[in-house]
Amino acid sequence: MKVLIAGAGSVGRSIARDLLSHGHEVLLMDNTPAAMRVAQVAEADWMLADACEMSALREAGTEEMDVVVAATGDDKSNLVVSFLAKTEFGVPRTVARVNNPRNEWMYDAQWGVDVAVSTPRIMTAMVEEAVAVGDLVKVFTFHQSGASIIEVTLPPDSPIVGATVRQIPWPPETVLSCIVRTDRTIAPSPADTLEAHDELLFIMSAEADPEALDAVLRSAPSATPPTE
Repeated sequence: MKVLIAGAGSVGRSIARDLLSHGHEVLLMDNTPAAMRVAQVAEADWMLADACEMSALREAGTEEMDVVVAATGDDKSNLVVSFLAKTEFGVPRTVARVNNPRNEWMYDAQWGVDVAVSTPRIMTAMVEEAVAVGDLVKVFTFHQSGASIIEVTLPPDSPIVGATVRQIPWPPETVLSCIVRTDRTIAPSPADTLEAHDELLFIMSAEADPEALDAVLRSAPSATPPTE
């Protein structure tokens, strides 16, 4: 992919290094001369310019980018960059950094944001995921579709431990996508048996009801598998 990263601070440079290690082309843009630490990410292209200006984005060839990452330390700038990238240059994918969680509500499709990344929210989810057993934990939300990734760890006394995947009447718009068992990741099949301490990862649409999933996880499944 060709990726433009607006904001060449520590966050932007870290993203750039990871993307470069995966074989992608990266252009780092920042309007502060002090941020031009080219030697730290020498494999990337660099540009001293303001990503909030149309002329700078045009010079960067933004219309040819597959992804634009707005990674500055200013939420207003990140929203403007995302909006221009999406509406003026038709970039297929925009990812924007949320600095202040109170501004997260603005990071939506109206501002051209496909994915909003809030470090405090991610850290909260990781803390809950580490300590919450038996409770649903929202790990991530896709802003464009509204779908969410939900995690739950099965306690030893869970009524669905010992049941097979096909025995459980999963709610509508809810898909069991992965089972994490110790150091293994399992693509679930109908015949797989759930075990204590399994981490279940679900994809839920915006219309799905988390309470319905919670009720299923807390109820003993029928001995007769649900009909297809």
